[in-house]
Amino acid sequence: MAENNLEINRRKIRMGMVGGGEGAFIGAVHRKAALMDGQIELVCGAFDEVPEKGREFGVEQLYLEAARSYGTYQEMAEKEAALPDGEKPMDFVSIVTPNHMHFPIAKTFLEAGFHVVCEKPMTISLEEALQLREIVNNTGKVFALTHTYTGYPMVKHAREMVTGGELGTVNKVIVEYPQDWLLTRLELEGQRQAAWRTDPKQSGMAGSIGDIGTHCANLVNYITGLEIEAVCADVNTYLPGRLVDDDANVLIRYKGGARGILHVSQISTGEENHLNIRIYGDKAAVHWNQENPNYLDVYPFGEPVQIYRRGQGYIHDLAKLATRLPGGHPEAFIEAFGNIYLAAATAIREAESGVKAQAALDYPDVDDGVIGMAFIETVLESGKSDRKWTPFKKF
Repeated sequence: MAENNLEINRRKIRMGMVGGGEGAFIGAVHRKAALMDGQIELVCGAFDEVPEKGREFGVEQLYLEAARSYGTYQEMAEKEAALPDGEKPMDFVSIVTPNHMHFPIAKTFLEAGFHVVCEKPMTISLEEALQLREIVNNTGKVFALTHTYTGYPMVKHAREMVTGGELGTVNKVIVEYPQDWLLTRLELEGQRQAAWRTDPKQSGMAGSIGDIGTHCANLVNYITGLEIEAVCADVNTYLPGRLVDDDANVLIRYKGGARGILHVSQISTGEENHLNIRIYGDKAAVHWNQENPNYLDVYPFGEPVQIYRRGQGYIHDLAKLATRLPGGHPEAFIEAFGNIYLAAATAIREAESGVKAQAALDYPDVDDGVIGMAFIETVLESGKSDRKWTPFKKF
């Protein structure tokens, strides 16, 4: 590509997408989030495993040029890499396929010279994750992983409180993510999201642990910086015939002495997406709830409870940068995704132009993906073991 490197700072970042076709919930979320700040435009894609369906979706529903609505990701990578600058080739690809395709697609596009934004979990094994990290490091390309909840302003505020010592020493963390959407064998009723998430060939070895447990583990690490030392896990599959876990309870020992409890479930009756985290320091505690995300409850030791609100002048600068609307106008899930895309776009501009960005480059990366896969494999190993504690997998 012959484009002057500085030109990327005078135009939108061009995105391609693999997956996210007809009926795909998360693909639509990614597209809305990526485009919301006016920094990114969708220019191409390969949207379905059935080539003709994907081409038709790109042209008829996303209004892409027929020549750039591709049948396969391999064709897309090859042809986009060959486009001259005048035809505006993409800068990065967004991968929103089932888990088993993340690694081969990311590898293909990284080696073709493109940056990558990828859904989590990053791969279906720690071995793949380590390979992918090596590829990212060798190519020098930006790799962002969409651990959505790191994008919420009040999560960022909690992180800054911990970093700044406002909680003191963190002693204990409780994080849970109960849902009920897999309380029945929905995968047998033609529901595509349930079908691939409960199929080990597509989801990988884990069910709830991979789908939502990785979010919990990542959220703890993002806010507190704590690293897992060992786990003691009880991993369950409640519905007969289901091939992956749908519920898990994990005790965690963190390096440095902190302790944690992590609970995930997709069979908890009446729950929607009740991700919440409680962090207890020796000076103060914080509670954050994803279903009421614009508020952070703060419990200073021996003092009245305080409620911090998104959009106010007293929140930390990192949280302000992730805030689009004044206080009282709720921001939530899609905006959190948007913050990851905006940070990734900024990182891509920096990488391509060589001009250091002024904004914070705060997004989950390939190292977070490796940690996520180590978490999955350690928890599943612990769940099958009779011993009390299983050391965290080394990577």
